[in-house]
Amino acid sequence: MTKSAAQPGIFAQMTQDKVVTLTILVAAFGYFVDVFDLLLFNILRVPSLKDLGVPEDQLLDQGVFLLNTQMAGLLVGGFFWGVAGDKFGRLSVLFGSIILYSLGNIANAFVTTVDQYAILRFITGLGLAGELGVGVTLASELLPRKLRGLGTTFIASIGVMGAVAAGIIANYVSWRHAYMIGGGMGFLLLLLRVGVKESGMFKKVVAEGPKVARGNILMFFRDLDLFRRYIAVLMIGAPLWCIVGMFITFTPEFAKDFGMQGTLPTAANAVLWCYVGLTAGDMLSGLLSQYLQSRRKSIAASLVFLTVTTLVFTHVTPSSVDMYYAMCCLMGIGAGYWAMFVQIGAEQFGTNLRATAATSVPNVARGLAIPITLGFRALIPAFGVTGGGLAVFAVVMTLAFAGLMLVKETFHDDLDYVEK
Repeated sequence: MTKSAAQPGIFAQMTQDKVVTLTILVAAFGYFVDVFDLLLFNILRVPSLKDLGVPEDQLLDQGVFLLNTQMAGLLVGGFFWGVAGDKFGRLSVLFGSIILYSLGNIANAFVTTVDQYAILRFITGLGLAGELGVGVTLASELLPRKLRGLGTTFIASIGVMGAVAAGIIANYVSWRHAYMIGGGMGFLLLLLRVGVKESGMFKKVVAEGPKVARGNILMFFRDLDLFRRYIAVLMIGAPLWCIVGMFITFTPEFAKDFGMQGTLPTAANAVLWCYVGLTAGDMLSGLLSQYLQSRRKSIAASLVFLTVTTLVFTHVTPSSVDMYYAMCCLMGIGAGYWAMFVQIGAEQFGTNLRATAATSVPNVARGLAIPITLGFRALIPAFGVTGGGLAVFAVVMTLAFAGLMLVKETFHDDLDYVEK
């Protein structure tokens, strides 16, 4: 491995290097669109299902079904686009994924049945899966090692604001128009990607020819060390989707179980305030990582904060809707280590497997919303809504801390290497 020469600060470098500037911005707005749509269904679950004629007593079950269908698309897409990114290049994914996402999202605006809704949520999830991981991979391979974390922090901080935008837009337009807006933003983003250049590290690996296996997903299962690293990183990312996929998405159910009276909080506003917190949390965790020069210590601090705020959320009955939203925001700050999670996932693996890992890991983590919500639903009869949620949360957090202990520190690592 070769050491990088001294580099100017990230903002100075982005100003000087148009390729880096455009890549960082494209990755950031790609993640913005990703998060906008990913949370749009969480926000629009109740009004869209009611409009499709789903009875009140089936809203939870049908919502879990559709959420899991979307997450299944992300799960499949994470592997598909990740392998494509390592085999055919990072840019192939940036173009292909956004086209599929945009078409699927616009089609969501015209569904008339739950079955149609499910199919299109799967297709849209499939398209969304390529956005974040490949964007972070490309940015990480362009930036010097000491500034990679700041680049990802910028991408994630802009990206998670997509949920805030989704929450605001959902308050002013119909659910069908909201989906059309999401698809339209995707096509606008496509125009920005024309000037993005391919990663030099990827080109170097391609030049080495067939002697270096690129995007071979079987390597993760044949090599015990690769498999251990992959699973460890995956476990670290699970808590975010426990919070968003369970506590935030099912806000109406939790608010009723808390015994709140009168006007109840809505999922739309819960998502909005949670992602305000996530935006702040992403910036704080990135800056803390830079200050400590450690990904692991920064993530550990976030996990501890998330544990405390979630326990307060589930044990102290909110005295008002505003207090409920404030707790959603605080949990969001704790869960706002997503940037560092994706960064550490990209940094754990060599160039020939980096896109596969960095793209699949966050989407598999999102896909964990399936067992999380199914487990939550199965535990409700025995433990109630809050008790079932806490039981699932306890398991997820235990796995996250275990995963953090197993991964290596990568803050100073050179990424210009391959997995044999």
